[in-house]
Parts: sequence; structure tokens; C-alpha cells
Amino acid sequence: MGADAVHLREAHDPYCRWPTGSAALMRSAPWRRLVVLGDSVAAGIGEPLDGYRDLDAAARVAEALGAAHPSFDYHNLGERDLRAAEIRDSQLRIALELRPDLVMVAAGGNDALRRSFDEERLRAELISLVGPLVAQGAQLVTIGLFDLARSGLVPEPYAAPMAERFDRLDAFTSRVAAEHGGVHVDNHSHPLAADPGIFAGDRVHCNARGHAIAAANLVKALAPLLTRGTPANAE
Repeated sequence: MGADAVHLREAHDPYCRWPTGSAALMRSAPWRRLVVLGDSVAAGIGEPLDGYRDLDAAARVAEALGAAHPSFDYHNLGERDLRAAEIRDSQLRIALELRPDLVMVAAGGNDALRRSFDEERLRAELISLVGPLVAQGAQLVTIGLFDLARSGLVPEPYAAPMAERFDRLDAFTSRVAAEHGGVHVDNHSHPLAADPGIFAGDRVHCNARGHAIAAANLVKALAPLLTRGTPANAE
């Protein structure tokens, strides 16, 4: 990950550092077509922050893979405000037609915010979204959410029930990924998961620092696939 004088804060931020040897890892990556599906997290909604590159997490990793492999192809189908069933209905067919060998999925956050939240139904919808992609041969990566509910940015009485729901969402999303031979990027228990300084002014999405941290965590999750060939969650 390069940095210039404009992005010095990011360059010296230990939480934004990619694993040692990341350039070699990117060169060893077998993937040539990445497709991202999901909601606003997938779409990379964010906010600029002085000293950090204004680039979302998935795009940062796609940039590195593209630099290592000139034939690399990247498509982001993410769209804000969508629930899991809407993501499946509007994005799955397109994703299958693109025939990715690497897919990243961020889904379920908007479902968990609704009064009608049903964990089992959402789990089934996630499976119906990722299952066909894995069956077609794609490596699955699911993207966990940072812990907004415990950041102090969500007022009571909403914070506590939101935290409980999003804990459950992260846990069963991780299980779905494992059941499909995938990896789950565990942003939810990151040391800065609840730090208000990683969130945008809308108090929902990440700012540029949050995206830089998420990108580093994403590469940590991918690294075991390239070094040992076995999945492992990021820390």
C-alpha cells in the first residue's frame, strides 16, 4: 500500500497497515475477477478525512490486485439501503453473469435495523445469495460491520438493542461464510470497532480512516487463503 505526502496520517496509522509481504501476497493471488455485492457498506459510502485516501475498502484491495495482475477485473454492484432479499433479487443474476472467482458480500445491516428482523429468515436469505456464487466456483468473503451501536453515536434507548442484533448478525454471517468455504472479515471485534473517530458525519457509514482500517482487515482475512490455502477470520 503506497502513500504520498497528502496521506501521511494514513501512512503512520498502525491500524491501516497491511500485513507484511502484502505485495507478494497480491502477486500470488489466483483471482482475476472480483465482484462486490451488497448494501451501502459494499458500495463504499463514506466521507473524506484529511490525511487518508478517499477510497473505500473493497476498491483499495481491487486496486492492489489490479496492480499485481493487469488482466484483473473489478465490478461493484453495491447499492445503499437494500435488504438482503433485495440484494439477491437485484444483484445476484448480474454477478453470476460476470462469473467472478472472488466475491465480497456485505448484507444484512438494513434487515437488522427493522422491527421485523427475523434472524432465521435473514440467514436463509444470505444463503440464497451466496450459495449460487460459491456453487459457480467463486471464493466467498463476507464483510463484517464495525460496532456502531457501542460507539456512543447511537442514542439510547436504541443503542443496546441495536448492539445485540448486530452481534447476532455478525455471528451468523460468519457461520454462513464458514459453511460455504469462505472467510468472514471480523470488523465487529476490531480494537477500533466502536471508536467514533472511524465513522462519517452521518453516524452510519465509515469515514476514510474507517475504510482504510477495513481494507487492512480484509487483506488479513485473505492472507491465509494465499499462504496456507485454508480460511481464517481476520482479527
